[in-house]
Amino acid sequence: MADSLDTARGGRLPRSARRAQLMEAAQSVFVEAGYHGAAMDEIAERAHVSKPVLYQHFPGKLDLYLALLEHHTREVPELVNEALTSTEENSDRVAAAMSAFFRFVERKDAAFRMVFESDLINEPVVAARVERMSTACATAVAEVISEDTGLPDDQALMLGVALVGMAQVVARFWIAQEPRMPRHEAERLVTVLGWRGIAGFPKSGDQS
Repeated sequence: MADSLDTARGGRLPRSARRAQLMEAAQSVFVEAGYHGAAMDEIAERAHVSKPVLYQHFPGKLDLYLALLEHHTREVPELVNEALTSTEENSDRVAAAMSAFFRFVERKDAAFRMVFESDLINEPVVAARVERMSTACATAVAEVISEDTGLPDDQALMLGVALVGMAQVVARFWIAQEPRMPRHEAERLVTVLGWRGIAGFPKSGDQS
């Protein structure tokens, strides 16, 4: 019965393609309703599959949520690292990293709501993934700060945490505004604030 309904609603797909389809549908529901408000019935309906097919891939709602969260919390540090390697000038590298957060929150899939605004953040497995992501982003930015200023690793990491935290909070504030200032202007403001703060520390190798 499940297979016939699945076929009627869109035909058989390879397992990987079906899983991607289910995750896409689930994300839209989680973004709109949050974890607690989401229902597996709604996810199955939006994916145009039977509920048994959904459970074949994901035993429960938490499994599905964590699969999405795992994907996005690994994706964000990758975006930051790509930004940091896109140029060799440290001020431009920080600007690119700040921009990565604005581009992430602007995406149509609104994945940032699951990452930064999860209503399941008190769940240890969720908190651990978000913390791992934040630390990875901060560590990448800290390496640039350490290179530019010569600060000890622990101090550079503290500044990296500050910059990453500022970037994601301001990006989320920006996306919620109506009317919204152009993204490049918002990015510029955050970058100027952050880089001027870093510039207050002596440059690496400066003995004056």
